[in-house]
Amino acid sequence: QIQLIESGGGLVQPGGSLRLSCVASEPFTSSHTMAWFRQASGKEREFVAAIFRSPSNTYYSSSVKGRFTISRNNARDTVTLQMNSLTPEDTALYYCATGRPILSSMRRADAYGSWGQGTQVTVSS
Repeated sequence: QIQLIESGGGLVQPGGSLRLSCVASEPFTSSHTMAWFRQASGKEREFVAAIFRSPSNTYYSSSVKGRFTISRNNARDTVTLQMNSLTPEDTALYYCATGRPILSSMRRADAYGSWGQGTQVTVSS
């Protein structure tokens, strides 16, 4: 079982940027997909972005596409979420996850078996 630790969250003004990182306790297997989900207070967890280990195909929710970029450094077992042009609607607890979802289930939280504890992102003036 892979242990995940997120970092990089914080308070930022609208239009600002944050870079979230997720570090795995052990090397990823080629079959593992890495993903970011977020959950705002009182709302259900929603998909943000995902990336395959190799090849590094990426997928994004429509709400963040063009603003967020997911990437991975396999040598360091790290996945990063660069978040630009942040808005108050991006405020949420962001979770890193890994699993072996089929393509059609990639955006479903229940398709992932390992989760980090989350890092809070707050966008406010």
